[in-house]
Amino acid sequence: MASTFSLRAPLQRLFQTPASIRSILTPPSPFATTTPAPRLAAAPFSTSPAPSARNPQRGGKNRSKQPQTDPKIISMKKHLSLLSPRHIPPPLRMARNRHLRHWTVHRAWQLFRRGQREARDRELMRMHQGMYLACEELRQTEGPGTREEGYLYRVAMEKKGVYGHNGVPIEYARMQTETPAREAWNHGWKRTSAP
Repeated sequence: MASTFSLRAPLQRLFQTPASIRSILTPPSPFATTTPAPRLAAAPFSTSPAPSARNPQRGGKNRSKQPQTDPKIISMKKHLSLLSPRHIPPPLRMARNRHLRHWTVHRAWQLFRRGQREARDRELMRMHQGMYLACEELRQTEGPGTREEGYLYRVAMEKKGVYGHNGVPIEYARMQTETPAREAWNHGWKRTSAP
């Protein structure tokens, strides 16, 4: 296995040199003391705990000592992504080309939706213009017979007999909304036995 680079070996060789050579290599300090310099240990590159340390929450010997949690709470936490950070999806990080592809697809979808929306608006406008022109033609037409101008328009707008006998025109219909019940709960209800 290849050895990794470490500062420990050169530092140990430096501090294992005789004191006479060390005094020549280092300049004298006005605050020098007679106590020997402490040996320096190489600082670890990572501050994470050693891998041999067991996490008691992950299982092992201390598993039985933990208080048992209600399975409903575990299920709710799992579905709310609170039990473990592994359930939380990572943030969306994309390289430049992938971001450009994503933007291109998103923009194409937005343009497609815009085309659909404009086509629907054009169709609604065409139908509205057709109804408006038909009503204008009825309003400006005379007849039948000796009837004055606008008679056909008034008859068409009354819609007599269109909705049946005593029917209500759709323009007058009120919205169907739910209202609270007069009796919120039927306390006298009993299950009947099957025949």
